[in-house]
Amino acid sequence: MTAAANLKLVSDRNTPKPADTPPPVLSVTLDGMRFGDKSVLGGIDLRLAPRETVAITGPSGVGKTTLMRIIAGLEHRYDGHVRRPDKLAMVFQEPTLMRWRSVADNLRITLGLTPARIDIALEEVGLAGRGTAFPDQLSLGQQRRLSLARAFAGKPDVLLMDEPFVSLDADLSDEMMTLFERLRDSHPVATLLVTHAIPEAERLATRILELSGSPAELHTRRR
Repeated sequence: MTAAANLKLVSDRNTPKPADTPPPVLSVTLDGMRFGDKSVLGGIDLRLAPRETVAITGPSGVGKTTLMRIIAGLEHRYDGHVRRPDKLAMVFQEPTLMRWRSVADNLRITLGLTPARIDIALEEVGLAGRGTAFPDQLSLGQQRRLSLARAFAGKPDVLLMDEPFVSLDADLSDEMMTLFERLRDSHPVATLLVTHAIPEAERLATRILELSGSPAELHTRRR
């Protein structure tokens, strides 16, 4: 039987002292998850503090996306408890845009934004004046910008990002990470980022967790 995956801490840049720790905006306590006879996830205890960015790393197929789907409320076949805020947004590996709707409609329909707020959201990501365009008229980088605009425009308390930069070349990935950093700095959001790229995790996260099949352990990797 395949060992179930567990989370362990591999890097922590900014762990608050216990007395100063604010209540978490997200808490996950899993006893495990199985697909038939196969254990997919083991015991997991995860807390996300306000405005914290936590990266979850690990090899392909270990269960990172499954864990993210559980946290997002898209997967219910698990034993445990997830406490999530009402205002939660998610950025997937692909932009997941409504291609038959305009750029502006992708924000208006999903978030109920006014035209003025749509203009502000598009300007924040460098898409000012593109509201009447359709997603297929945008470059891949612009589609990713629109996905970030949609995520942040809803003013979520928690942002889930499932390998959002995985298919980009080095220059475009750097451009998108810079945009994410700027948006994150100007919005009070806590972020949970799934990535297989350690340099990406080291750049964006204050805490890095590794999802692996080993028994749960906490290790700090000093920078």
